[in-house]
Amino acid sequence: MAPVADTPYNLSMPRAVKKSATTPERDILKLIPADEHRAQPKSRRIGIHTSTAGGVETSAERAWRLGCNTLQIFSSSPRMWRPFDISAAQCEAMLRLRQQYDLKPLVIHANYLINVAGTDPEMLEKSVNALRAEMERAISIQAEYVVLHPGSFRSCTREQGIANACAAISRASDGLNMEQNGLTLLIENTAGAEFSLGSSFESVAELIAALRAHVPVASCIDTCHTHVKGYDIVSEAGYEETMRNLDATVGLANVRVWHCNDAKAACGSKLDRHDSIGKGTIGAEPFRRLLHDPRHAHAAFILETPVDEPFDDLHNVEALKALAE
Repeated sequence: MAPVADTPYNLSMPRAVKKSATTPERDILKLIPADEHRAQPKSRRIGIHTSTAGGVETSAERAWRLGCNTLQIFSSSPRMWRPFDISAAQCEAMLRLRQQYDLKPLVIHANYLINVAGTDPEMLEKSVNALRAEMERAISIQAEYVVLHPGSFRSCTREQGIANACAAISRASDGLNMEQNGLTLLIENTAGAEFSLGSSFESVAELIAALRAHVPVASCIDTCHTHVKGYDIVSEAGYEETMRNLDATVGLANVRVWHCNDAKAACGSKLDRHDSIGKGTIGAEPFRRLLHDPRHAHAAFILETPVDEPFDDLHNVEALKALAE
């Protein structure tokens, strides 16, 4: 049998053995021909975290072939401090493709190593430099948002952690003219691990309020994180109560991006394990409810679901788009 990358595009084809994320067997650029793509959603901005392998601009091509009209990327390795440069030619190509394919907003997820809430001087310095570099790259490719996990306050009080985060983010953004450049920092809620800043809606709201004096700031809410933290988004009544809570704290208008991830773990488990839409402990119906809620019409809905086998990314995009209809 020919390798998956050389076979005709067919959603019903047998799934192959799991491969590395960088292998052609799972790369949508190899699986779907250049002249073929899925229809983009009409009622909502729906996308997925997309690989930049081969150059940052290739992420736009991948998003287009998947049928997305928004996307999220890493602008550098998410687990390394090593700086990364994006050339002027790549920036120009990215902007051209985004305009051609109507891909907006563009969301950059910040490096996972960044911890702006802690007290260790070396870690804080690395975090400030890494976050500044993320923002600089975001401006260079005209991204609208940078999503940040604020980090851990293990070595201090929560109040000091918030103060540390504000000071570090203020330093990282100094002189970047984020508002004029159309860039907003989004604070993402976390799964509830001990000492994690932003694990409750109240904590996210408190951080946003403290940061408003320094940077344009809003929020990204992750469905998996919300669920495993202990908020009920599964039952209809629980969903409404959770939305009332979110609106009273963060404000639904401030939720610019929803990370749409099902969960492998139970509600309240605090275990951050993403699953494909409809296959986890959240199930499909809560995502339908979320996508049809008019209070979220301004937001982008971006998947961070696992791509273990060929076409997993396409199946999840198609599932979310179907729920939005």
